[in-house]
Amino acid sequence: MDVIVHRIRLRGGVDPAAFERWVRETDYATCPLLPSVLSFTVQRVTDDSSTQFDYFEVISVRSRAEFRRDMEGDTFQGLAAEFEKLATVVDELVGERVEPGYSAA
Repeated sequence: MDVIVHRIRLRGGVDPAAFERWVRETDYATCPLLPSVLSFTVQRVTDDSSTQFDYFEVISVRSRAEFRRDMEGDTFQGLAAEFEKLATVVDELVGERVEPGYSAA
């Protein structure tokens, strides 16, 4: 399983509440339409010392190759176009999870 982390900065004038509403209502809702995505979460940065980004997202995918195929489709392209109006990805980290990991759930 591959994991992708994006650090995100809101565009000037974008209300954080509006961005978070879009994440909940559109971004999360679209994930089931992307077969490569296993999990997806967006986190609000709460450390006041960070001036470079406002949020970060963690995407777990079956494989980067499958995710790239999903990215080429209309569903993802529409999502990306909406995202670009609200925010920009500052940087990206990509890695492979050291299995099995831990989850209390």
